[in-house]
Amino acid sequence: MESKPKKELIRIACYEGELTLDTTGRAKGRGVYLCRSRECMEKAKKRKALQRSFDTAVPQSEIERIWGEIENE
Repeated sequence: MESKPKKELIRIACYEGELTLDTTGRAKGRGVYLCRSRECMEKAKKRKALQRSFDTAVPQSEIERIWGEIENE
């Protein structure tokens, strides 16, 4: 739990059960901000941060797809 400038973070949005990587910061739905470091992503995976933040069961395939998009960005 660190405080960082918004420009250094990645927003993941959940709208109607679908996760999207929000590069503009304006996508519909509830958003979660994560730092771009691999360490932060691993912690979020381990702690199931997306599932808790969105208060819904997110399929593992969706989570893996989002992590792949983040790594390729």
